[in-house]
Amino acid sequence: MKIETVDQPSVLIISDNLEFSRLVTGRWQSEHNLPPFTLMSTEVSLNFDPESFHLAIAGAIRPQALSVVLEAMEAAGKRVLFLSDNEDTLQMVHHRWPGILAWQIDGNWLDTLILIARESLHRANAEARAARAEQANAKLETQATLGRYMLEMRHGLNNALTSVLGNSELLLLEPGTLSAGVRAQIETIRHMSLRMHEILQRFSSLEKELKVVSLQAAKEENPQSAAAGW
Repeated sequence: MKIETVDQPSVLIISDNLEFSRLVTGRWQSEHNLPPFTLMSTEVSLNFDPESFHLAIAGAIRPQALSVVLEAMEAAGKRVLFLSDNEDTLQMVHHRWPGILAWQIDGNWLDTLILIARESLHRANAEARAARAEQANAKLETQATLGRYMLEMRHGLNNALTSVLGNSELLLLEPGTLSAGVRAQIETIRHMSLRMHEILQRFSSLEKELKVVSLQAAKEENPQSAAAGW
């Protein structure tokens, strides 16, 4: 699953009226953290990259292009704000695309737009951070499960290695009974068994270290209980 990053949010403005785009970008100039803008007309808007923006603002769109543009916007799965001075158009948008936030252009439409747009970008940022945290947590849980399995199985594996190591050493104690080639192969088996044994020993040491860290963290979280235990 791809996780969206919204550290530098961007805004796509789709309009067939340059004055609409100019008003929106001009009003946003007075705000902090000005996002980068991409301006498109309906003639080229279908070529947009859904990953290149985090919020779309649509307004002053040709009636014959409205359905095509809004269908494409909704399919992109991004937040879309739509503005119009026509009540019938707004009613149609509310009915056909309930996921698109639409309202009428009135005396305060610019202030309302900027307020809602900023909140939408903040929410997108929060959702992206939450998704990244969820993905990281799932990865940690997978690693923890694997770690617990390895710790549980280390005793059985260590016993098997002890048997392999012991038998290889017994064979090497009988000079003259093995050819040079076979003896070299057994030496390799013994050497690799020792290395695997060292790795398993490290697992045991790591488990002890983690227990110490866990106990120390518990004491720091609840110092009163720790003092009572003494």
